[in-house]
Amino acid sequence: MTATRKELTRADLTPLSRAALGRAPATVSRVRGGSKKGVYRLTFEDGTTAVAYVWSPDEDLWDAGPGDPRDPFSHASGLTLFTAAADRLAAAGVRAPRLLHADSTHAHLPTDVALVEDLPGGTLEDLLEGDPAAAPEALERMAALLATLHTCTAPRFGKVGVVDNGGSSYGSSCEEIVVARAFGDLDELPARDPRAAAAHPQLADAIRTLAARIRPRDEPPALVHGELGGDHVRVTADGDLALIDIEGLMYFDVEWEHVFLRLRFGHHYDALRVEGLDEDRLRLYRLAMHLSLVAGPLRLLEVGDFHDPEFMRGIAEHNLGQVLTFLRHAS
Repeated sequence: MTATRKELTRADLTPLSRAALGRAPATVSRVRGGSKKGVYRLTFEDGTTAVAYVWSPDEDLWDAGPGDPRDPFSHASGLTLFTAAADRLAAAGVRAPRLLHADSTHAHLPTDVALVEDLPGGTLEDLLEGDPAAAPEALERMAALLATLHTCTAPRFGKVGVVDNGGSSYGSSCEEIVVARAFGDLDELPARDPRAAAAHPQLADAIRTLAARIRPRDEPPALVHGELGGDHVRVTADGDLALIDIEGLMYFDVEWEHVFLRLRFGHHYDALRVEGLDEDRLRLYRLAMHLSLVAGPLRLLEVGDFHDPEFMRGIAEHNLGQVLTFLRHAS
Protein backbone atom coordinates (compact mmCIF):
# COMPACT_ATOMS: atom_id res chain seq x y z
CA MET A 1 0.00 0.00 0.00
CA THR A 2 1.21 3.48 -0.87
CA ALA A 3 2.25 5.52 2.15
CA THR A 4 0.19 8.50 3.20
CA ARG A 5 0.77 11.33 0.77
CA LYS A 6 3.19 13.97 1.97
CA GLU A 7 1.65 17.35 1.30
CA LEU A 8 3.80 19.82 -0.59
CA THR A 9 4.43 23.14 1.13
CA ARG A 10 4.89 26.75 0.13
CA ALA A 11 8.66 26.19 0.28
CA ASP A 12 8.36 23.20 -2.08
CA LEU A 13 6.35 25.10 -4.70
CA THR A 14 7.98 28.54 -4.48
CA PRO A 15 10.88 27.77 -6.89
CA LEU A 16 8.38 26.60 -9.52
CA SER A 17 6.16 29.62 -8.97
CA ARG A 18 9.08 32.03 -9.26
CA ALA A 19 10.29 30.40 -12.46
CA ALA A 20 6.83 30.36 -14.03
CA LEU A 21 5.25 33.56 -12.76
CA GLY A 22 8.11 35.58 -11.29
CA ARG A 23 6.73 35.59 -7.76
CA ALA A 24 6.24 33.39 -4.73
CA PRO A 25 2.86 32.31 -3.38
CA ALA A 26 1.72 33.63 -0.03
CA THR A 27 -0.01 30.35 0.77
CA VAL A 28 -0.33 26.88 -0.73
CA SER A 29 -3.14 24.42 -0.04
CA ARG A 30 -4.02 21.01 -1.40
CA VAL A 31 -7.22 20.77 -3.43
CA ARG A 32 -9.01 17.63 -2.30
CA GLY A 33 -10.32 14.94 -4.61
CA GLY A 34 -7.64 13.91 -7.08
CA SER A 35 -6.29 10.38 -6.94
CA LYS A 36 -3.79 10.38 -9.83
CA LYS A 37 -1.96 13.67 -9.31
CA GLY A 38 -1.44 16.29 -6.65
CA VAL A 39 -3.49 19.45 -7.10
CA TYR A 40 -2.44 22.57 -5.17
CA ARG A 41 -3.89 26.07 -5.11
CA LEU A 42 -1.30 28.85 -4.93
CA THR A 43 -2.59 32.13 -3.52
CA PHE A 44 -0.58 35.32 -3.99
CA GLU A 45 -0.41 38.51 -1.94
CA ASP A 46 -2.71 40.36 -4.34
CA GLY A 47 -5.40 37.69 -3.97
CA THR A 48 -4.85 36.10 -7.38
CA THR A 49 -4.47 32.34 -7.59
CA ALA A 50 -3.09 29.57 -9.79
CA VAL A 51 -3.23 25.80 -9.59
CA ALA A 52 -0.27 23.41 -9.68
CA TYR A 53 -0.63 19.88 -11.04
CA VAL A 54 2.03 17.53 -9.70
CA TRP A 55 2.43 14.15 -11.42
CA SER A 56 4.53 12.41 -8.82
CA PRO A 57 4.39 8.71 -7.91
CA ASP A 58 3.98 9.92 -4.34
CA GLU A 59 0.75 11.71 -5.37
CA ASP A 60 -0.71 8.81 -7.38
CA LEU A 61 -2.91 6.75 -5.09
CA TRP A 62 -3.32 4.01 -7.69
CA ASP A 63 0.34 3.02 -7.44
CA ALA A 64 0.02 2.04 -11.10
CA GLY A 65 3.25 3.35 -12.60
CA PRO A 66 3.43 4.70 -16.14
CA GLY A 67 0.66 3.45 -18.40
CA ASP A 68 1.05 2.28 -21.99
CA PRO A 69 -0.56 5.10 -24.02
CA ARG A 70 -1.45 2.69 -26.84
CA ASP A 71 -4.03 1.18 -24.48
CA PRO A 72 -6.95 3.66 -24.50
CA PHE A 73 -7.87 2.68 -20.93
CA SER A 74 -4.36 2.65 -19.51
CA HIS A 75 -3.56 4.82 -16.50
CA ALA A 76 -4.48 8.35 -17.63
CA SER A 77 -1.91 10.44 -15.82
CA GLY A 78 1.04 12.60 -16.75
CA LEU A 79 2.14 15.88 -18.24
CA THR A 80 2.39 14.54 -21.80
CA LEU A 81 -1.23 13.36 -21.78
CA PHE A 82 -2.33 16.62 -20.19
CA THR A 83 -0.66 18.91 -22.72
CA ALA A 84 -1.89 16.83 -25.67
CA ALA A 85 -5.44 16.99 -24.31
CA ALA A 86 -5.20 20.72 -23.58
CA ASP A 87 -4.01 21.40 -27.13
CA ARG A 88 -6.80 19.31 -28.66
CA LEU A 89 -9.53 20.93 -26.58
CA ALA A 90 -8.23 24.39 -27.45
CA ALA A 91 -8.33 23.51 -31.15
CA ALA A 92 -11.90 22.23 -30.74
CA GLY A 93 -13.02 25.38 -28.94
CA VAL A 94 -13.76 23.56 -25.69
CA ARG A 95 -12.54 25.38 -22.62
CA ALA A 96 -10.16 23.91 -20.06
CA PRO A 97 -7.98 25.68 -17.48
CA ARG A 98 -5.40 27.69 -19.43
CA LEU A 99 -1.89 26.29 -19.23
CA LEU A 100 0.46 28.86 -17.70
CA HIS A 101 3.64 26.82 -17.45
CA ALA A 102 4.72 23.21 -17.99
CA ASP A 103 7.98 21.74 -16.76
CA SER A 104 9.23 18.25 -17.60
CA THR A 105 12.86 19.05 -16.74
CA HIS A 106 12.40 18.46 -12.98
CA ALA A 107 14.38 21.63 -12.35
CA HIS A 108 12.22 22.80 -9.44
CA LEU A 109 10.49 19.61 -8.28
CA PRO A 110 11.65 16.02 -8.86
CA THR A 111 8.69 15.30 -11.14
CA ASP A 112 6.61 16.67 -14.02
CA VAL A 113 4.51 19.69 -13.06
CA ALA A 114 2.25 22.28 -14.63
CA LEU A 115 0.73 25.57 -13.52
CA VAL A 116 -2.74 26.34 -14.85
CA GLU A 117 -5.28 29.08 -14.31
CA ASP A 118 -7.51 28.67 -11.30
CA LEU A 119 -11.24 28.51 -11.96
CA PRO A 120 -12.65 28.96 -8.46
CA GLY A 121 -16.34 29.23 -9.37
CA GLY A 122 -17.25 25.69 -8.30
CA THR A 123 -18.26 22.64 -10.28
CA LEU A 124 -21.30 21.89 -12.39
CA GLU A 125 -22.16 19.22 -9.86
CA ASP A 126 -22.22 21.86 -7.11
CA LEU A 127 -24.46 24.10 -9.20
CA LEU A 128 -26.95 21.35 -10.05
CA GLU A 129 -27.23 20.40 -6.39
CA GLY A 130 -27.27 23.88 -4.91
CA ASP A 131 -28.96 26.18 -7.45
CA PRO A 132 -31.91 24.46 -9.19
CA ALA A 133 -32.99 27.72 -10.84
CA ALA A 134 -29.67 27.92 -12.68
CA ALA A 135 -29.67 24.25 -13.69
CA PRO A 136 -31.57 24.51 -17.03
CA GLU A 137 -29.21 27.10 -18.51
CA ALA A 138 -26.15 25.24 -17.22
CA LEU A 139 -27.37 21.97 -18.72
CA GLU A 140 -28.07 23.71 -22.01
CA ARG A 141 -24.47 24.91 -22.02
CA MET A 142 -23.32 21.40 -21.15
CA ALA A 143 -25.28 19.92 -24.05
CA ALA A 144 -23.68 22.46 -26.39
CA LEU A 145 -20.22 21.61 -25.04
CA LEU A 146 -20.87 17.92 -25.64
CA ALA A 147 -22.05 18.59 -29.17
CA THR A 148 -18.84 20.50 -29.89
CA LEU A 149 -16.69 17.79 -28.31
CA HIS A 150 -18.40 14.86 -29.99
CA THR A 151 -18.40 16.33 -33.49
CA CYS A 152 -14.59 16.23 -33.40
CA THR A 153 -13.54 12.90 -34.89
CA ALA A 154 -10.39 11.02 -35.88
CA PRO A 155 -9.59 8.15 -38.24
CA ARG A 156 -8.58 5.88 -35.36
CA PHE A 157 -9.62 5.34 -31.74
CA GLY A 158 -7.24 5.92 -28.85
CA LYS A 159 -5.70 8.50 -26.59
CA VAL A 160 -5.42 11.94 -28.14
CA GLY A 161 -1.66 12.04 -27.64
CA VAL A 162 -1.28 8.82 -29.64
CA VAL A 163 -3.76 9.41 -32.46
CA ASP A 164 -2.93 13.08 -33.06
CA ASN A 165 0.72 12.10 -33.43
CA GLY A 166 -0.08 9.51 -36.10
CA GLY A 167 0.02 6.50 -33.79
CA SER A 168 -2.43 3.67 -33.32
CA SER A 169 -3.87 1.84 -30.33
CA TYR A 170 -3.99 -1.82 -29.47
CA GLY A 171 -7.05 -3.69 -30.65
CA SER A 172 -9.17 -3.50 -33.76
CA SER A 173 -12.26 -1.72 -32.43
CA CYS A 174 -13.66 0.19 -29.48
CA GLU A 175 -15.95 -2.67 -28.54
CA GLU A 176 -13.04 -5.14 -28.53
CA ILE A 177 -11.16 -2.93 -26.07
CA VAL A 178 -14.24 -2.57 -23.84
CA VAL A 179 -14.88 -6.33 -23.80
CA ALA A 180 -11.26 -7.09 -22.89
CA ARG A 181 -11.39 -4.54 -20.10
CA ALA A 182 -14.73 -5.90 -18.82
CA PHE A 183 -13.31 -9.43 -18.59
CA GLY A 184 -10.22 -8.08 -16.84
CA ASP A 185 -12.33 -6.27 -14.26
CA LEU A 186 -14.63 -9.27 -13.85
CA ASP A 187 -11.75 -11.63 -13.21
CA GLU A 188 -10.48 -9.41 -10.36
CA LEU A 189 -13.75 -9.49 -8.46
CA PRO A 190 -14.18 -13.05 -7.15
CA ALA A 191 -11.23 -12.65 -4.80
CA ARG A 192 -12.73 -9.43 -3.44
CA ASP A 193 -16.44 -10.19 -3.04
CA PRO A 194 -18.29 -13.51 -2.66
CA ARG A 195 -21.34 -12.16 -4.50
CA ALA A 196 -19.20 -11.39 -7.52
CA ALA A 197 -17.61 -14.83 -7.28
CA ALA A 198 -21.02 -16.50 -7.36
CA ALA A 199 -22.15 -14.42 -10.33
CA HIS A 200 -18.92 -14.73 -12.32
CA PRO A 201 -20.08 -17.42 -14.82
CA GLN A 202 -23.34 -15.61 -15.60
CA LEU A 203 -21.57 -12.28 -15.97
CA ALA A 204 -19.00 -13.78 -18.34
CA ASP A 205 -21.85 -15.18 -20.42
CA ALA A 206 -23.61 -11.79 -20.38
CA ILE A 207 -20.51 -10.00 -21.68
CA ARG A 208 -20.13 -12.52 -24.50
CA THR A 209 -23.83 -12.31 -25.40
CA LEU A 210 -23.86 -8.51 -25.49
CA ALA A 211 -20.62 -8.39 -27.47
CA ALA A 212 -22.02 -10.78 -30.08
CA ARG A 213 -24.82 -8.30 -30.85
CA ILE A 214 -22.44 -5.48 -31.79
CA ARG A 215 -22.19 -4.77 -35.49
CA PRO A 216 -19.24 -2.97 -37.10
CA ARG A 217 -19.78 0.72 -37.62
CA ASP A 218 -18.59 3.14 -40.27
CA GLU A 219 -18.69 6.32 -38.17
CA PRO A 220 -15.28 7.55 -37.00
CA PRO A 221 -14.58 7.68 -33.25
CA ALA A 222 -15.45 10.94 -31.49
CA LEU A 223 -13.53 13.05 -29.03
CA VAL A 224 -14.64 12.04 -25.51
CA HIS A 225 -13.55 13.02 -22.03
CA GLY A 226 -14.02 9.51 -20.65
CA GLU A 227 -15.03 10.37 -17.07
CA LEU A 228 -17.34 13.29 -17.63
CA GLY A 229 -19.30 13.76 -14.45
CA GLY A 230 -20.40 17.12 -13.13
CA ASP A 231 -17.38 17.15 -10.81
CA HIS A 232 -15.10 17.35 -13.85
CA VAL A 233 -16.75 20.50 -15.19
CA ARG A 234 -15.92 23.87 -13.68
CA VAL A 235 -18.35 26.79 -13.90
CA THR A 236 -16.57 30.08 -14.53
CA ALA A 237 -17.57 33.47 -13.18
CA ASP A 238 -19.38 34.28 -16.43
CA GLY A 239 -21.24 30.96 -16.46
CA ASP A 240 -19.01 29.30 -19.03
CA LEU A 241 -18.04 25.65 -18.59
CA ALA A 242 -14.50 24.26 -18.54
CA LEU A 243 -13.37 20.63 -18.46
CA ILE A 244 -10.84 19.46 -15.88
CA ASP A 245 -9.04 16.15 -15.29
CA ILE A 246 -8.56 15.92 -19.03
CA GLU A 247 -5.64 13.46 -19.22
CA GLY A 248 -7.99 10.65 -20.28
CA LEU A 249 -9.21 12.52 -23.38
CA MET A 250 -9.48 10.10 -26.30
CA TYR A 251 -11.22 9.27 -29.55
CA PHE A 252 -13.76 6.55 -28.89
CA ASP A 253 -17.35 5.48 -29.33
CA VAL A 254 -19.58 8.29 -28.11
CA GLU A 255 -21.75 5.65 -26.40
CA TRP A 256 -18.98 5.19 -23.83
CA GLU A 257 -19.28 8.84 -22.87
CA HIS A 258 -23.07 8.71 -22.72
CA VAL A 259 -23.08 5.69 -20.43
CA PHE A 260 -20.94 7.64 -17.98
CA LEU A 261 -22.99 10.81 -18.40
CA ARG A 262 -26.20 8.95 -17.64
CA LEU A 263 -24.67 7.32 -14.58
CA ARG A 264 -23.27 10.56 -13.15
CA PHE A 265 -25.92 13.10 -14.12
CA GLY A 266 -28.92 10.99 -13.04
CA HIS A 267 -32.23 12.70 -13.75
CA HIS A 268 -30.37 15.65 -15.30
CA TYR A 269 -29.19 13.36 -18.09
CA ASP A 270 -32.42 13.90 -20.03
CA ALA A 271 -31.12 17.36 -20.95
CA LEU A 272 -27.96 15.78 -22.40
CA ARG A 273 -29.53 12.85 -24.21
CA VAL A 274 -29.08 12.65 -27.99
CA GLU A 275 -30.67 10.62 -30.74
CA GLY A 276 -28.99 7.99 -32.86
CA LEU A 277 -26.93 6.14 -30.28
CA ASP A 278 -26.38 2.40 -30.77
CA GLU A 279 -28.52 0.63 -28.17
CA ASP A 280 -26.46 -2.59 -28.34
CA ARG A 281 -23.28 -0.67 -27.61
CA LEU A 282 -24.99 1.18 -24.79
CA ARG A 283 -26.02 -2.10 -23.13
CA LEU A 284 -22.57 -3.64 -23.40
CA TYR A 285 -20.81 -0.47 -22.31
CA ARG A 286 -23.16 0.02 -19.39
CA LEU A 287 -22.34 -3.41 -17.96
CA ALA A 288 -18.64 -2.86 -18.60
CA MET A 289 -18.77 0.54 -16.90
CA HIS A 290 -20.45 -0.87 -13.81
CA LEU A 291 -17.85 -3.65 -13.59
CA SER A 292 -15.10 -1.05 -13.86
CA LEU A 293 -16.69 0.97 -11.07
CA VAL A 294 -16.65 -2.06 -8.83
CA ALA A 295 -13.13 -3.26 -9.60
CA GLY A 296 -11.51 0.19 -9.72
CA PRO A 297 -12.57 1.45 -6.28
CA LEU A 298 -11.77 -1.89 -4.65
CA ARG A 299 -8.35 -1.84 -6.30
CA LEU A 300 -7.76 1.72 -5.09
CA LEU A 301 -8.66 0.78 -1.53
CA GLU A 302 -6.10 -2.03 -1.61
CA VAL A 303 -3.17 0.01 -2.91
CA GLY A 304 -3.93 3.62 -2.06
CA ASP A 305 -4.47 6.19 0.61
CA PHE A 306 -7.73 7.70 -0.59
CA HIS A 307 -8.96 10.33 1.86
CA ASP A 308 -12.52 8.94 2.01
CA PRO A 309 -12.47 5.13 1.86
CA GLU A 310 -16.15 4.83 2.78
CA PHE A 311 -17.03 6.90 -0.28
CA MET A 312 -15.05 4.51 -2.48
CA ARG A 313 -16.65 1.48 -0.85
CA GLY A 314 -20.03 3.06 -1.51
CA ILE A 315 -19.23 3.44 -5.22
CA ALA A 316 -18.17 -0.19 -5.44
CA GLU A 317 -21.24 -1.40 -3.55
CA HIS A 318 -23.66 0.65 -5.63
CA ASN A 319 -22.20 -0.55 -8.90
CA LEU A 320 -22.07 -4.17 -7.78
CA GLY A 321 -25.77 -3.81 -7.03
CA GLN A 322 -26.28 -2.50 -10.58
CA VAL A 323 -24.37 -5.45 -12.01
CA LEU A 324 -26.43 -7.98 -10.06
CA THR A 325 -29.64 -6.19 -11.01
CA PHE A 326 -28.61 -6.40 -14.64
CA LEU A 327 -28.24 -10.16 -14.29
CA ARG A 328 -31.67 -10.54 -12.69
CA HIS A 329 -33.31 -8.58 -15.51
CA ALA A 330 -31.38 -10.48 -18.16
CA SER A 331 -32.38 -13.91 -16.85
